[in-house]
Amino acid sequence: MTKPEEELRVTEIAFAKTMADRDHAAFTSFLSEEVVFLGNEGALRGKAAVAEGWAKYFEGEPAPFSWEPDVVVVVASGELGMTAGPVRDGDGVRFAGFQSCWRRESGAWKIVLDRACN
Repeated sequence: MTKPEEELRVTEIAFAKTMADRDHAAFTSFLSEEVVFLGNEGALRGKAAVAEGWAKYFEGEPAPFSWEPDVVVVVASGELGMTAGPVRDGDGVRFAGFQSCWRRESGAWKIVLDRACN
């Protein structure tokens, strides 16, 4: 794995940890201002809309799901990358997958596109 890919892998793991930690503010800090999340109910566009739309997943204990990257790739410039992997329910059973595109913004990886998939 290249250094940018390892950095992105660590970033995705930290992003996923926000769910386990029940830390909505930390989750929001990984979002680009122009982020788009695609889900079964359509698209959430922009940081505020994604933060609001995902707030319900941070209510109560335990976390309703978790995710982890098993694919991490970064383009040669090191400025754009993709992560993908399984999404697991509270019992650890895989029920979906995710694909996320990340972009370096002021030196930090920010998520710009996310898609839940089966």
